[in-house]
Amino acid sequence: MRVVLRIVRGLALLVILVVVGAAAWLSISPPELLKVGNGYAAKIVCSNVFIAGRDPDAVLYDDVQAPGNPLLRLMRVEVDRDGGRVTSRFMGLFAPSYALYRGALGCTSVPDGDFDAAARAAPLMPAPQVDESDAVWPDGEGVDPAAVNAKVAALLADAKLAGPAMRAMVVVQDGRIIAESYGPGFNAATPLVGWSMTKTVNAALIGRLMLSGKISFDDTHLLPQWVNDPRGDIKLSDLLGMESGLAFNEDYGAVADVTRMLYLDPDMVSLPARAPLVAVPGTDFHYSSGTALILSRIWMDKVGDPRAAFDYPRDALFSPLGMTSAVFEADERGTFAGSSYLYATGHDWARFGQFLLQDGVWNGQRLLPEGFVAMMRTPTASSGGQYTQGQAWLAGPGGGTSAEFGLPQDTFWLQGHDGQAMAIIPSANLVFVRMGLTPSWLRYRPQIMLKEILNALQSAKAG
Repeated sequence: MRVVLRIVRGLALLVILVVVGAAAWLSISPPELLKVGNGYAAKIVCSNVFIAGRDPDAVLYDDVQAPGNPLLRLMRVEVDRDGGRVTSRFMGLFAPSYALYRGALGCTSVPDGDFDAAARAAPLMPAPQVDESDAVWPDGEGVDPAAVNAKVAALLADAKLAGPAMRAMVVVQDGRIIAESYGPGFNAATPLVGWSMTKTVNAALIGRLMLSGKISFDDTHLLPQWVNDPRGDIKLSDLLGMESGLAFNEDYGAVADVTRMLYLDPDMVSLPARAPLVAVPGTDFHYSSGTALILSRIWMDKVGDPRAAFDYPRDALFSPLGMTSAVFEADERGTFAGSSYLYATGHDWARFGQFLLQDGVWNGQRLLPEGFVAMMRTPTASSGGQYTQGQAWLAGPGGGTSAEFGLPQDTFWLQGHDGQAMAIIPSANLVFVRMGLTPSWLRYRPQIMLKEILNALQSAKAG
């Protein structure tokens, strides 16, 4: 019996030592994966609470834990509404990461916990005043009953066609909303993250600067870090077409360049800006969210005055289009996260699509240079017809040509993580927006819904 007791005590002591050792390890030097997970949880909860007005527990479960890595189910968050801060910890104890709300600049990850630096880098700008006018869209938020198409509305109500966890769908034809639908807990006033659809908006901001002559496609020596460096030969057009030649790991399944950039680095652009050149610029397509951060830094530097650069998205694009809900988020050091973080309602995402459909003209005023939207629809030589010269897609979500789905050849797409998609079809004078939380492994294809919508419209026209 004494031997058994000694063994039990020894095992108990071993367990205690293992637990204490693990706790010390997680406290002193937690794995990067845990820090990325906490950074992601803090950022997503912060944005959805302070921008979209959602319940933090629901966001943690629905947006962070349910669709993601199993480790995310062990993340716990604290929300300080008065201070505009969110903290996430693994098991409520380890590897803390933080996010800070900065009004019109939304939320930013603060991976180093330096809230003072984050506050100094970007001003606390007043949150946008969302237009609630009932004037008919796009002048207001109202929908003209005479424009509503009952057949298209019925398609949007079909759960199978709408896909898992759909949050917003808006269909615009001939400049009017003809049908819309929202998932449980969401409505026309809910701002939703576009993820990589943000890249195309970021490109449009560069187009706005081009109209004023401050930047051009052939510009080189684009960053101070690239002085007296082969990367100085990279052209703006190379970056816009994802043909920079810079190395960047876009694998979201592990700790990679993209997750380090978004959740571990307070100065997001520093990682892609120092990436090695691995191909001749302009010759190799390589999709990179880091490229979009570089583009943000470039146009912000071209604007010049930091405060003017922070105001530029609203002054140059959002206000003219009436995108009053739009919140473009910046990193801790004040660079807009042009790869990922634009929040806007379904109506406002549709406004941007309508703007591109109208060739960069709004209310009779040209806001993008002639030919700029055509560039957004022209494939790069090295992408095999998949990606365009202006941060947009010709291949639809999940791949495949328009012809494979019976869609018009002039269809082009904005696409984002977890099922964000917008199709623009000039020949049909149509914009289709579909937002949700639909991971790619579910294999949902919005092209099928879009084809059914086009069939319904064609049938009504023939009738």
